[in-house]
Amino acid sequence: MSQLWWYIGIATCVKLLLIPSYHSTDFEVHRHWLALTRSLPLSQWYSDKTSPWTLDYPPFFAFFERFLSLFAPLVDPKIVHLHDGLNYTAPTAVYFQRATVIVSDFCLFYAVHRLGRNLGPMARNLIWILVAWSPMLVIVDHMHFQYNGFLLGLLLLSISFLMEGRDLAGGFVFAILLCFKHLFAVAAPVYFVYLLRHYCWGRGIVRGFWQLFVMGTAVLAVFAAAYGPFVYQGQIQLVLRQMFPFGRGLCHAYWAPNFWVFYILLDKVLAFMLRKLGFSIEAPMASFTGGLVGDMSPFAVLPLVTPLTTFVMVLLALSPCLIRAWNKPQRKSISRWVAYAYTCGFLFGWHVHEKASLHFVIPFAIVAVQSLEDAKHYFLLSIGIL
Repeated sequence: MSQLWWYIGIATCVKLLLIPSYHSTDFEVHRHWLALTRSLPLSQWYSDKTSPWTLDYPPFFAFFERFLSLFAPLVDPKIVHLHDGLNYTAPTAVYFQRATVIVSDFCLFYAVHRLGRNLGPMARNLIWILVAWSPMLVIVDHMHFQYNGFLLGLLLLSISFLMEGRDLAGGFVFAILLCFKHLFAVAAPVYFVYLLRHYCWGRGIVRGFWQLFVMGTAVLAVFAAAYGPFVYQGQIQLVLRQMFPFGRGLCHAYWAPNFWVFYILLDKVLAFMLRKLGFSIEAPMASFTGGLVGDMSPFAVLPLVTPLTTFVMVLLALSPCLIRAWNKPQRKSISRWVAYAYTCGFLFGWHVHEKASLHFVIPFAIVAVQSLEDAKHYFLLSIGIL
């Protein structure tokens, strides 16, 4: 155990050194959410327009920001001032917010500890190096500024339960994760098929239905705790609109190198060639890479891509994995299937940010220590993304 604290200590020292470094607009996004949840009643969290960075994460993350906002005034009251705190980047704000990310990373460390405790020394050390010292995660969370380490810690914790055969706990933690960040729902079909087949199916009708009831009740209880207050106040439609702003465009401003980038490039090449040949092709003026909500961008030649189109594409890409999970629901394969699911979401999803690559690179690190062939795939995948 003492060796693990060395990994944690070195990772934490690096993060402390990065506190004064560059941060993106996400720093202000999360600072504003601290102020918003601290200053306004719950009924106004998803409707407030004080800043363009409106709250668009699920309720558990809003509650998480509310919890952090309890400590912010002890450091600097202006951090949580709704109006005077806009674009506030004083050293006190920087140190406080950076510290919250560093502390929340202990969720990731605990999950990695659980995943590695039954492995040999070499495999255990490799997992710690690949996850706790992931340069991608350090850059995105401790420079760019986000809480991906905390969220990925919940994902890995869920996977660790499933790999131990504790399906109810794994499904419960995954439901909690979805109420923190809904973009992790890409792996929900894998969880559904695996848990239905492994936890409920083939145990007799009575026991099977009972375990389905227990799992369903646990998941519904999580969602009720998250969304119940907003249902009670008649705001659930507003919350869902904020969480799914499909008008932001097909590709993110920090676009992921996925299938749709090539689709857009093909459309532009075809439009250019057809205009050269004398055809009257009007070039679309809107951007495909919006950050704020706006109109979806039209294409000059190729058919318009809608959110439904991307949803169907992701499901089609997922189908081989779902079939495999149903036919052979093996615990040791769950991390591989989850990583594959997030790869499909990255390649074919709507408005995918480049940092979404963390969703499959980090779980695939668990797979990478299983064989030399898996290690090669992990190396190519992670280097290709970087």
